[in-house]
Amino acid sequence: MTDLWRLGARDLGARIARREVSPVEVMREVLGRIEAANGPVNAIVSLRDREALMGEARLAEAMAPEGWLHGVPVAIKDLVDVRGVRSTRGSPILKDHVPLADDGLARRLRAAGAIVIGKTNVPAFGLGSHTVNPVFGATRNPYDLSRSAGGSSGGAAVALALRMLPVADGSDMMGSLRNPAAWNNVYGFRPTAGLVPGEARDGVVQHRLSTDGPMARDIDDLEALLGTLSDGAYRPGSGKLPRRPRIGWLGNWGGAYAMEPGLVTQSEAALRVMESLGWAVEPVAPPFPAAALWEAWVTLRQFAVAMNLGPYWRVEAHQALLPAQAKWEVSHGFALKVAEVEWAAETRLAWRAAAREIFARFDAVVLPSTQVWPFAVEARWPETIDGTVMDTYHRWMEVVAPASLGGLPALALPAGFGAEGLPAGVQLIGAPGADAALMALGQAYHVATDWPDKHPPPGMI
Repeated sequence: MTDLWRLGARDLGARIARREVSPVEVMREVLGRIEAANGPVNAIVSLRDREALMGEARLAEAMAPEGWLHGVPVAIKDLVDVRGVRSTRGSPILKDHVPLADDGLARRLRAAGAIVIGKTNVPAFGLGSHTVNPVFGATRNPYDLSRSAGGSSGGAAVALALRMLPVADGSDMMGSLRNPAAWNNVYGFRPTAGLVPGEARDGVVQHRLSTDGPMARDIDDLEALLGTLSDGAYRPGSGKLPRRPRIGWLGNWGGAYAMEPGLVTQSEAALRVMESLGWAVEPVAPPFPAAALWEAWVTLRQFAVAMNLGPYWRVEAHQALLPAQAKWEVSHGFALKVAEVEWAAETRLAWRAAAREIFARFDAVVLPSTQVWPFAVEARWPETIDGTVMDTYHRWMEVVAPASLGGLPALALPAGFGAEGLPAGVQLIGAPGADAALMALGQAYHVATDWPDKHPPPGMI
């Protein structure tokens, strides 16, 4: 093997376009890397037949480049239907599901020239930031195989960290791009709501609370993939860096968000990097009641998940196969009253108004990406944080709810490593439509830190 498997997507695509390397060489390298690295972590699932993939690579070699990903292997998150590829959503209900047509996300990646090699692992139906399911099992953290990789884009983040993929798609309803990015020392980006076209999955268009987005090891690849996922609505490189960016530090939201020891300190280390770049960083008081944000978020999420998974809930045999998280969401969602949903929607509007006031003062605000360090892979979810009991399966992820509820763009930045050698991250959150501005900030931060290249997982060749 050479070092082609170490390269990012733009670099690989450019080399293929210049005929410096062939898609056949690249495919051979990537499959070799997956064979060498995937076993212990279980990030790539439903890997396609090697000979079929090599055949597609030979076809790409014979063709003129069709896009920036021409001949580049990708694996797509297993919440997305991909034609001819087992697409399970991590559920035994769909364990034998092989779609006849692509979701829009898969179509856009193929149109850019990518070769789809398989899927990246997810928790069942993407619920809960811990990638484990009854079909494929758990995905493990490459920095400590005894720990969780996060989720729901856990398989994507691990595959990136271990250089099994040059770039990856993910999705984010409740931190599913941000949490695993933090725990695997890569970048993830939740776009402004609606920038990436909503996908009709299980009969529900997912773009109001959930959105697809890119993951990468650098900002250039992150921007390029966002351009593809948004069907050209996002233009890479269009953001401009202000002369002295103004950054608000929200910390633990005035004590509302329980944090494991060390995470706030690690976030503050990332803030010092920003200050070293000449950015003006100052603490910000909580701009909205945390309890109201949480109640509105939980209500709207329950309503959305009940609509999404209702068809499975109504079939007794399928209901029995739903994970505990899904049963909790759907049962509560079906019990909601109209007045409760209306209150949640009004609270969401009030939060957006409050956010506009924040972004009149700041170019971006920062929160930690997670409230806990990667936890034991055998655990269901964190039940306490530093002595505070978590009253739901996802309360430990409350720190990601403000951006999700507001439909705000959020760039997950690596923030270094704690005392036990585990990765942490911060969310750089902007106003609606400020996606390009956040990317410009992220590029400056990446040049100053480059955590993914400077601190890859242990044992990297």
